[in-house]
Amino acid sequence: MDTLTYKNFGVDIAEGNRFVQELKHVVKKTFNPLVLGGLGGFSGCFELPNGYKNPVLCSATDGVGSKLKMAIEHDMLDNIGIDLVAMCVNDLICDFAKPLFFLDYYATHKLDTNNALRVIKGIATACEQSGCALIGGETAEMPSIYSKGEFDLAGFAVGIAEKEDLQKRQSIQSGDIILALPSSGLHSNGFSLVRGIIESRNIGITQVMQNGKTLLQSMLEPTRIYVKEFLHFNNEIKGLAHITGGGLKENVVRILGDDVCAIIDESSIKIPSVFNIFLPYISKEEAFLVFNMGVGMVLIVPKEHVLNIISNSDAYVIGHIESGLREVIIR
Repeated sequence: MDTLTYKNFGVDIAEGNRFVQELKHVVKKTFNPLVLGGLGGFSGCFELPNGYKNPVLCSATDGVGSKLKMAIEHDMLDNIGIDLVAMCVNDLICDFAKPLFFLDYYATHKLDTNNALRVIKGIATACEQSGCALIGGETAEMPSIYSKGEFDLAGFAVGIAEKEDLQKRQSIQSGDIILALPSSGLHSNGFSLVRGIIESRNIGITQVMQNGKTLLQSMLEPTRIYVKEFLHFNNEIKGLAHITGGGLKENVVRILGDDVCAIIDESSIKIPSVFNIFLPYISKEEAFLVFNMGVGMVLIVPKEHVLNIISNSDAYVIGHIESGLREVIIR
């Protein structure tokens, strides 16, 4: 009787080993002296940095959502790893945590080393931008779960914060100013709606936008990473809100106390042209609920720090804090 192998059922161990060897030099670029050991262990090990009085570890996990489907369909995989890291580290900094390290999970129908390396290189690039090390990950071939050509991604980030910094948002008060750091576009939210509009309204994705890119390129622009701005202005910020699913209303409210409200001036928001393709087909309420509308990160700061932040970044004023019930009002 012929014996059976794992490869008979779609899982190629040799290809997986080749992939690990290929990515080693990519991953090592993200390492720093706090990384202990290297690739090949059963876990990634990271030494806690010195200099913290009361260190707290913060963690975040996320995926790329259905933006990944569009990237796979059009063979635009080089930046999707940036989205994965960005969605995690942008959440970490909202708790005043400096990213330390990142892990990824890559699950696929059948491992294509070349395509997988394109994704991992994007992850490594984003880790370097975020100042965090890519210390581990998992690659799984599951032909019984995923269709041919399909794969999925998940990311996991850990950061470190001072315990007292976690309480900063409690000092948000009437008179504080709301600043916006622009998004690079859609980021990684709302793609189920975007894809639905494109298909139901027959919108051409090869049309050229005001930025000189096609609509497809504009939609797949990678999520902006805000770690450098956070590290630079950390001591001047009372609160940060990563604007993802739920938009401005459902994300800014998460950092407000019970006795204050956020007033946002809709006319002050700089909306990128890519959004204008989809806005005619949905209500304003839906747009602000699903999309970031051009605001990737919100900073709440005292008046005395506004000029310095605006002068040294691309932040701009979109509103202010008032006394009131805990809510976000866009008007």
